[in-house]
Amino acid sequence: MTRKQVILGAYLGGVNHHTAWWHPQAGSQIDFSTFEHTARTAERGKFDFFFLAEGLALRERAGQVFDQDIIGRPDTLTVLASLAAVTDHLGLAGTINATFNEPYELARQLASLDHLSDGRAAWNVVTSFDAFTGQNFRRGGFLDRSQRYERAEEFLSVVRQLWDSWGREDVVADRESGQFIARASAGEFAHRGNQFDILGTFPVPRTPQGRPVILQAGVSPQGRDFAAGNADAIFSPYGSLPEASDFYRDIKSRAVRQGRNAEDIKILPSASFVLGDTEAEAIEKYREVRREQVTGQTARILLEQIWNRDLSDYDPEGPLPSVEPDPDAHPIIEGKAFVYQDRFETVANLRAVAEAKKLNLREVVIDQFERGPIVGTAAQVAEKIDSFVSNDGSDGFIIGSHLVPWGLDEFVDSVVPLLQDRGALRTEYSGTTLRDNLGLAPLGDRVGSTSG
Repeated sequence: MTRKQVILGAYLGGVNHHTAWWHPQAGSQIDFSTFEHTARTAERGKFDFFFLAEGLALRERAGQVFDQDIIGRPDTLTVLASLAAVTDHLGLAGTINATFNEPYELARQLASLDHLSDGRAAWNVVTSFDAFTGQNFRRGGFLDRSQRYERAEEFLSVVRQLWDSWGREDVVADRESGQFIARASAGEFAHRGNQFDILGTFPVPRTPQGRPVILQAGVSPQGRDFAAGNADAIFSPYGSLPEASDFYRDIKSRAVRQGRNAEDIKILPSASFVLGDTEAEAIEKYREVRREQVTGQTARILLEQIWNRDLSDYDPEGPLPSVEPDPDAHPIIEGKAFVYQDRFETVANLRAVAEAKKLNLREVVIDQFERGPIVGTAAQVAEKIDSFVSNDGSDGFIIGSHLVPWGLDEFVDSVVPLLQDRGALRTEYSGTTLRDNLGLAPLGDRVGSTSG
């Protein structure tokens, strides 16, 4: 039986409390050298792709920009196009919003990136019903929450139609011979639907991958169905068993029900890591990192999103707020996705944890607001990753570090060789495109010329 290979993506921390921007070795979040170093390091470690999130608006608290946020979020596609020139094998994946973009423009940009990188482009499809972010765009918060997947589904369908337009053949009658012949109608497209009504000619020939790789994240039943039917890889929110295995099986089975092969969609949770020469050293280092990440101010702000109240008068070293959440008030935190389904249930759970573990406000946040990094010696981290993937908790991991951009070096230098020794990670790239390296089914030969 062929050993299951670990897929690795590298993400660069941006605007969030996990990034240790105060660290003396921390680099800029906007200088090209930061992106270049991370991408080159990932390629040195034989990672499959480099991933950038997207920030369309600076987050605010009570009308003021977060003063603990990192200011500076350059355009994702511009950065990825620049990285295509300094890497040779690494996939280049970016989050681009399907709500605040248009299919023609985005299809052209992603197809261009796929050509510039010789087949290494990937698009993480996200949606938004956030009126705060929408204020930066002509249409504002025009899209009702219930319509976000309707628009995304049609958006993705149109983009694929544009990408495929150079490979489509129409059967027409030849006037001289009277016979039917196939004629390529390069670039011609027409679409009329509930969200888009477009007609024209697509200017970019079919790309090296046929289509760039599609990434998606979805936890709700609707989101899981959308991802299972459309994505080549899906970001999983589960980093521990058995929840991760349940999610893995659910997504794969949904894909099969939609006529796909289970192996044609990859499941990838994100994970940070903390390494030490001994397990005890790694655990202590992790505790230090968490104490630095979650300052008193950060703890209050993370809880304000749940309570939807100003908690600035509460002592971070004191108990959790005794007041109840106010879900009907205007959001005190804007520009940050709200991931909790029920505020009151979430607050009840946090209070139960605080009572059971005798934790103060800040300690509760440190304990609960973390998906769980992989902590241990290099050998322990390699074993945990390999075991998790081998037991179908996922097909791999998206790896990031609290230290930008140097943190990934430690993983590549110490953990990657051990994964390679176990036979769980390539020692050399074997494919010519990202789709090849991810083990995804080919979409057919490239059609069309890159000239003219």
